[in-house]
Formats: sequence, C-alpha cells, structure tokens
Amino acid sequence: MAPVSPRRRIPEATVARLPVYHRSLTELKESGVTTVSSEQLADLAGVNAAKVRKDLSYLGSYGTRGVGYEVEYLLFQIDRELGFANDLGVVIVGLGNLGQALANYDGFGDRGFPVTALVDADPAKVGSTLHGMQVQHIDDIESIFADGDLTIGIIATPAAAAQGVADRLVAAGVRSILNFAPTVVTVPDGVHLRKVDLALELQILGFYEQRDATEAVNAADSDS
Repeated sequence: MAPVSPRRRIPEATVARLPVYHRSLTELKESGVTTVSSEQLADLAGVNAAKVRKDLSYLGSYGTRGVGYEVEYLLFQIDRELGFANDLGVVIVGLGNLGQALANYDGFGDRGFPVTALVDADPAKVGSTLHGMQVQHIDDIESIFADGDLTIGIIATPAAAAQGVADRLVAAGVRSILNFAPTVVTVPDGVHLRKVDLALELQILGFYEQRDATEAVNAADSDS
C-alpha cells in the first residue's frame, strides 16, 4: 500500500480568510453562479488574486485555466476544512445584553455552529427561557459538557468574570473559546482562543477617520 501523504498545514492567515471566501461563494451560489475566477473571488473577498490562488492551493484546489473554480465544490472543500460539515455545538456564558443578542442570532446555526446551551451566574436569569432554551447555572458547566455534544465556549461576561469562566470551560474539557469580554484571558497550551474586541475595532476605525480628516484639512490648506 502506498504511503499516505501528510496534509499540508494551513497557515493561520489563510484560515482567517477561508470564512470570507465561504461567504462570497455562498452569495455566488445563491445567485446561480457556478464558476468563479480567482480575480472575481479576490474582488469579492477584498484580497489579491495571487493570495486567493495560494490560499485555495492549501485545500488542494487549483481551478481550471480559462474556467476558474467550481463554486459548489469549492464551498464543499471549505466546509470540510472549517468543520461546517459537522455541527459543532456552542455554549454562551454570560447573558447580559451582548450574550442575549448572540443567543438570538440565527447565523451561528446556519453556519454549522448551533447554540445549544446558555449559562449565567445570575439567579434571576437561571431557569428562564431564551431563544427556546433554558438558562443553566455556571456551577453546572461541567455536567453541561459531559455528553460531548458541545465543543466551543463563548464568553460574554463582564471583564472581571472572564478569566474564571475561561478556567471553568477548560476544566470542563473545552478546547475552543471565543472571548467577547473586554479583557485578556489566558488559557493553557492546546486550547484555541480567539478574542473579539468591539471597542478596539471602533478605536481602529476612529484612527482612520481622524487621519483622513487631518489629511483633508492639510490638502485644503495646501490648495489655498
């Protein structure tokens, strides 16, 4: 039997772009488009065509000269790589305004990440129903993960509680965590952690707004 070649390790930067390609390809499929060139996909994704071709080569997809990539098959490849083909259950910890908004967002389930458990420490919220699910207590988190159906934890707590929640998620066996809390949390090696800082993103946009305004003033002054 011939030896099986090891899969190429996909760079993190490429992994971060795959969901963008997936969104663009989904829109093309819904519009009835069956093939797409690297240039067209690059325009939709906001990158250059060479980067698209390089990224997709990690999936073993090289397209056909003069034709491009088959949209449906490329979607299948990205689905397989990102785990969309198998639903990955999600638990949201912290049901303030942000946590409730996340719980009510149907887009997670549409993309293969159904929210199947909601957790909070507030006795006033525990036992209530949100988006068809009963809110459970943080003290039950180990038993919530015991059946193995949940694989990803979302932290939507205040900053002061985030590290403690991360520790409890790790202790319960969670190896993938998405942190919305406005603070840095640490996790052991082998646990994948992603942070979403909305305020930071707004501050970055604020920088560009300020820069553009300053450049416009300077340009006006130089013209006068």
